[in-house]
Amino acid sequence: MLGIIGGSGLYNLESAKKLEEVTLSTPFGEPSSPIVIFQLEGRKIAFLSRHGKGHVYPPHLVPYRANLWAFRELGVDRILSLSAVGGIKGDLRPGDYVVVNDFIDLTKSRESTFYEGKLSHKVSGEDKVAKLLREGRVVHVDMSEAYCPQLRNVICSVLEKLGLPFHREGVYACTEGPRFETPSEIRAIERLGGDVVGMTGYPEVVLAKELAMCYCSLCIVTNPAAGIASYRLTSDEVISLMKKKGEELKIVLTHFIKNLTDERTCQCANSLEGAEV
Repeated sequence: MLGIIGGSGLYNLESAKKLEEVTLSTPFGEPSSPIVIFQLEGRKIAFLSRHGKGHVYPPHLVPYRANLWAFRELGVDRILSLSAVGGIKGDLRPGDYVVVNDFIDLTKSRESTFYEGKLSHKVSGEDKVAKLLREGRVVHVDMSEAYCPQLRNVICSVLEKLGLPFHREGVYACTEGPRFETPSEIRAIERLGGDVVGMTGYPEVVLAKELAMCYCSLCIVTNPAAGIASYRLTSDEVISLMKKKGEELKIVLTHFIKNLTDERTCQCANSLEGAEV
């Protein structure tokens, strides 16, 4: 099943047929919101609002582990994440899409792994994830290809066919938040190779890899980053632009689901092979 995580300004899939709303409790706490199962293009889609109903979780307190684990319990094995970001690279304009292919983690206090050695949660199940947790194994997942190439290729093809402004690659720098970054921090991120900046891309991508899920991040540039913008940044402009892109995003998602084959042709399902100590 495909799971979609909606970010700032995208809290539901109004164009899809709602089948049910599922409230789950996980070993890692409560997810940000109930997971809504929709039907779109004849397929079941699980949708979760990253910040919760009413946008109640700031970026550094989003229950990332609970969110990903809840998806796992529902049978989700592929995730499309939608995020609002600030543009750093010079050719990025508000409204552009970026299909990121790498990340830089600049967060400070987030729980970013399921595998905590002997302190790991002992969960039920017979798959590799459950066994590694019960055995208290230490796991080091490879992040050479953090984002699923199959999902990235599909979303790029869709954006190209629809004639929308997009960038096939980009490095996502994830900061702690909830404040915006300083101009000096943005200059430092630019020197490190960051193209866009956001507050929620990490640890989602790593947690998905630890669960052998496919993960793709589609980012929407909502504003130039601090120091690049010649004005004071506000949350209002982020939400406003995401609302303007709402109808367009629904079209993108519909075409993405229509063009996504059931077969996983990537290696994401094998991410745990050779990772345990």
